[in-house]
Amino acid sequence: MKKGIHPENYRTVVFKDYSCDYTFLGKSCANTTDTIVFKDGNEYPLVKLDVSSESHPFFTGKVKLLDTAGRIDKFNKKYNRK
Repeated sequence: MKKGIHPENYRTVVFKDYSCDYTFLGKSCANTTDTIVFKDGNEYPLVKLDVSSESHPFFTGKVKLLDTAGRIDKFNKKYNRK
């Protein structure tokens, strides 16, 4: 690894996904002023997330499926095709 290119404030933080109330411990150099007490009893800086692996459709499998047959029928009716 090259010296002098990595951030100095790389530290352990808690990431919290507010869409599903999921927290996990990781490393980051993100600036934050909030802190939280984690499950282990220690206080860490808090990084707030909108989406994580617990709430993203790719990882949860809860993906909205499109009704392609209905869309094709609608197209055919609109343009009077058989």
